Amino acid sequence: MKILIFGLPGSGKTTLAKPLAELLGAVHINADEVREEYNDWDFTPEGRMRQANRMRHLSDGAVKAGAIAVTDFVCPTEEARLAFNPDFTVWMDTIEEGRYEDTNKMFVPPTQCDYKVSEWFDDTHQTLMQVISVFMQRKHSEKRDQK
Repeated sequence: MKILIFGLPGSGKTTLAKPLAELLGAVHINADEVREEYNDWDFTPEGRMRQANRMRHLSDGAVKAGAIAVTDFVCPTEEARLAFNPDFTVWMDTIEEGRYEDTNKMFVPPTQCDYKVSEWFDDTHQTLMQVISVFMQRKHSEKRDQK
């Protein structure tokens, strides 16, 4: 299973993704760390699509190895989200603008997501448990539908 936590820079993606990955025993894949590893800081639309495809490839590898992948990155457009192809999405809609004007201009709010965090949180555990609850309900219903 691939979980995508996305939103503007500074919205709390990594703040939520790290403990979520720990709680699920999952692999955490962070976009900044991946960009650092690949030395690719191209934030043009093409560079962002390359990053979405790279993040998909890394996440798919984790899933093929039997892990859950918790991936956090801006993923600013529907095209990028479709390219990543997540199984479960969390939109961090906690800020109106991020610190980068180009990202603010290109970020398209999603038409749908599995869970939306609507405001900044001080109690990560409480927010995390809400996400886990929705995630587990979805996972349970998928298992039921497969029978």
